Amino acid sequence: MTDSELRAYMKDTPALGRRALFDEYCNYVYAIVMNKLRSCGTREDIEECVSDAFADIYRALDKGSSMDQDLKSYIGVIAKRRAIDAYRRLAPASGRAVSIDDDESFREYAADTDVQKNAEVADRNSILIDKVKQLGEPDSTIIIQQYYYNRTASEIAKAISMTAAAVQKRSVRARSKLRELLLEAGVSL
Repeated sequence: MTDSELRAYMKDTPALGRRALFDEYCNYVYAIVMNKLRSCGTREDIEECVSDAFADIYRALDKGSSMDQDLKSYIGVIAKRRAIDAYRRLAPASGRAVSIDDDESFREYAADTDVQKNAEVADRNSILIDKVKQLGEPDSTIIIQQYYYNRTASEIAKAISMTAAAVQKRSVRARSKLRELLLEAGVSL
């Protein structure tokens, strides 16, 4: 559905227009939000942020403020801003940051770590993330959902509007392609 068709649909029948807009851009908004919140948010946090983003989108469209702009870009900006707000709210609560001012916790952290090993793991993880992103959509989303969030094929299928069988098949192909990309990059498996 084109932007002009969606705009006309929103003017004629707002409820059905909202549903059509959601169906058209849900995966796009979900990908933006998940990309920002995957390090600190739970599945519920991500879904709540997506819902909040669509609420913001609907409010803006009801005011008529974006009827002359590119919808995808406009929706992307709203989703990104909402995800950044959620990240700022969730990141401190996730407990992933260690304060250097807290001497005791810093000493415990420093004593239990091997700097060289951590650097190697961080480099390997950085390469892995880059290669997963190279897989493209929806393969990168499937791999991240499957291995980072431990979601089943049916849960992923619901989130990205595919069948569970299609998700499984794409997962197998994506893992094979990822293995090749990692070997080309010189990363041992």
